[in-house]
Amino acid sequence: MDYKSLYSKWLNSNVITKEERKRLSNLSEKKMEEMFTGKLEFGTAGMRGIMDLGEKNINVYTIRKATKGLADFIISEKKKGQGVAISYDTRHNSYLFASEAAAVLAYNKIKVYLFEDVRPVAMLSFAIRQLNCAAGIMITASHNPKQYNGYKVYGSDGAQLSLDDSKKIGEFIDKTDDIFSVDKIDISDSDIAYSASGLSGKNYFDYINIIGNEIDNAYFETIENLSVCRDLKHNNADLKIVYSPLYGAGYKPITTVLTRTGINFNVVKEQCLPDGNFPTVSSPNPEQADALALGIKEAASCGADCVIATDPDCDRMGVAVKDREGNFVLLNGNTIGVLLADYILKLKSGSGKLPADAVIVKTIVTTELARRIAEYYGAKCIDVLTGFKFIGEKIKQFEENGEHSFIFGFEESYGYLCGTYARDKDAVSATMLFAEMVKFYKGLNESVLDRLESIYKIFGYYREENIVINYPGINGMNKMESIMERIRKCPMSSMGNKEIISKRDYNSGLEFKYDKVYPLDLPKTNAIYFELQGGAFVCIRPSGTEPKLKVYISAKSNDKNETDKIVENLKTSVAKLLGKKINDK
Repeated sequence: MDYKSLYSKWLNSNVITKEERKRLSNLSEKKMEEMFTGKLEFGTAGMRGIMDLGEKNINVYTIRKATKGLADFIISEKKKGQGVAISYDTRHNSYLFASEAAAVLAYNKIKVYLFEDVRPVAMLSFAIRQLNCAAGIMITASHNPKQYNGYKVYGSDGAQLSLDDSKKIGEFIDKTDDIFSVDKIDISDSDIAYSASGLSGKNYFDYINIIGNEIDNAYFETIENLSVCRDLKHNNADLKIVYSPLYGAGYKPITTVLTRTGINFNVVKEQCLPDGNFPTVSSPNPEQADALALGIKEAASCGADCVIATDPDCDRMGVAVKDREGNFVLLNGNTIGVLLADYILKLKSGSGKLPADAVIVKTIVTTELARRIAEYYGAKCIDVLTGFKFIGEKIKQFEENGEHSFIFGFEESYGYLCGTYARDKDAVSATMLFAEMVKFYKGLNESVLDRLESIYKIFGYYREENIVINYPGINGMNKMESIMERIRKCPMSSMGNKEIISKRDYNSGLEFKYDKVYPLDLPKTNAIYFELQGGAFVCIRPSGTEPKLKVYISAKSNDKNETDKIVENLKTSVAKLLGKKINDK
């Protein structure tokens, strides 16, 4: 159906409001084409988009249609009795979308476990496992700007969907031709509260259960037990951190865990209450400097040692730490992950608690320094494709075959997980462990920056840069695909004055190395990876949810200035390859 036909279908629908119909009537031709060309595709990361009318955007109709597909999948798997856990963050409409999903599932007589308030991603993953659910739904758009929201689905193991299951659910979703025809129960806050009391005799409402403190308490106890230095409560180091939830779901769980583990903290008051407008930041993204600016100001005022921020669904953590001169330095996701991996392995190894089959798992675009550190402590490091779901899959695999003991997993995009209680990245446990690490080194009259310098002296100076290139407009995805095809076919022997040792085309599943071809032992995905002389690499891949091309650059040498030079040369080489000026993220 072309965009004009879709527009007409929405305009003449009897389910949209008068205000929505009036707005649609006044659309320009360009805006009409933009809103009604294409549709949201359901993938392993679910769906994410701008909140607006139309099938390419996030709204109650696309949420209902996706949930109908999930319900049909659960019924086909004969798992409707296990139920679905639902959580949501602080974005606009997140609770509305969560209740709409609950209403569709309840109509299909699938039990729903709905959190009574916002909760982080990892608490949903934990709840799925604790309640033996068939699946979970998280309403969130992670760290995207305020216009966005999303719909993520988790499997019975608490991890994001596998490639096979996401494909099956997508096929069920596509069977619903009329987006306005999805059946649901009539639901309201009072209905949910009434059914939660156990007194409701209304049809369907018996299928909705409210999750309260029982899951919270079990989760908090689990997080406390992840501490690798339990006697730090008695450490005399005068530590203080500043924490910002960036208006998100992390406020209650993180302040609770920090209090229970004896960490002194201040909260950025301007950013602690839920607010989907995210008024003090351009985007609630803890990777970006402006998101930590108020935290750094507070830290300078109260004499804190570090600043920690988490995004709205509290799965990513960003950090700034104080250097010897009293200035705050932002750490990137690779550096945070390396410091945490080193700290966890160092203390477990030193106390004799590191299993002989210990493993850490990282993504292919994450720093190779992690591998060097793991091997230094006698552990193994395994690569997976980009996306934390693949780390979750490895945890499940290790539990089933007993091959390794999972210790830690991380990705360069500020996601970390210690332990197997959840199967997605968790900024709650990451915050606790990072604060604990700062206190540990402060007790030794050191800082985490001192420790980082020691790591570089042992293994060499590593530097990573991630670059995002936007391709806006309705043809953005097509432009990126043509660029990827051109790169695949482009004959190259070097990048940035570094010899190309191998070219891994994850789309074809083949590695081209020294005029020979080898199969890659990973699932296929649209990414091209260049392994370069001297431990450097460049990886290029399109985002799976947005019209963005992502470039990952990594370099290493024994001299910091030389490492910086290699990175700049690689950036120049990549810019020529893409035919487009690139800037740092």
